[in-house]
Amino acid sequence: MRFTTYCRSILFTPALAVERFARGQQSGADMSLVDLEDSVAAPFKDAARSKAEAFFTAPRTASGRRAIRINSITKPEGMRDLLAIRDYASKPDVIMLPKTESPRDLEIVEQVLGPECAQVDLLALVETARGIENVDAISRATPRLKGFVFGSADFSFNIGASLAWEPLYYARARLVTAARAANLHVIDSPFFDIPNVEELRREVSLARNMGFSGKVAIHPGQIEIIQPGFSPDERMLAKARKILAESQAKDFNIAVVDGTMMGTPFIEAARRMLEEFGNREG
Repeated sequence: MRFTTYCRSILFTPALAVERFARGQQSGADMSLVDLEDSVAAPFKDAARSKAEAFFTAPRTASGRRAIRINSITKPEGMRDLLAIRDYASKPDVIMLPKTESPRDLEIVEQVLGPECAQVDLLALVETARGIENVDAISRATPRLKGFVFGSADFSFNIGASLAWEPLYYARARLVTAARAANLHVIDSPFFDIPNVEELRREVSLARNMGFSGKVAIHPGQIEIIQPGFSPDERMLAKARKILAESQAKDFNIAVVDGTMMGTPFIEAARRMLEEFGNREG
């Protein structure tokens, strides 16, 4: 398994819900995101763009990244979003691009942002059949791209499948494989049944075991389940330390830990885990 603190969890907050901005950023999520797309009705897009700037100009109260989801770059509202963001006094750390279907989507964003937004990362939200089929090309579109996000609801509607784990397994596997081949992060879609905590736990486990590095949250209460679910526990960290200690005691990259032979992939995974989490809390 590959663990990272870049975006184990991403918490969405609607751009018009200004009173929830502080709570979103103090939720403990690795990434707090203000949304200009699905949560904002068409008549209120201009107001949302204006209000969203406060999400980034407010003093940082947590160590997580601050992000924004724009409208589709193939629509006028998406271009208006980008132009507004370019003029924000404080820029987001990350821009999430919905309905990403081709490298050209990211190339357009790259050109519009320009050097004024040199430090802004991109996440590509893939939620259509065309997007899934083009993930390899999308992954190479720009160095700004740091990861993929799977949009299960839109994808299931797009292909005519039920919104359940099994029918969408191929799309998830395809996304994970393309992301890892390009050394990108990959974040699973939200779990929408907020009161169903046990099913959320199950989805977190399934996503982690598939190779996802995190999951989107739509309620602050989901963070306490998602965040630990994509983090190594103390047992894993102890085993990683043991693997490294055993490998360093030998003259070759083979270690035997608790009766199991561990080769180079296990040793490298243990090293990465300890570099990222060995001295961290939370």
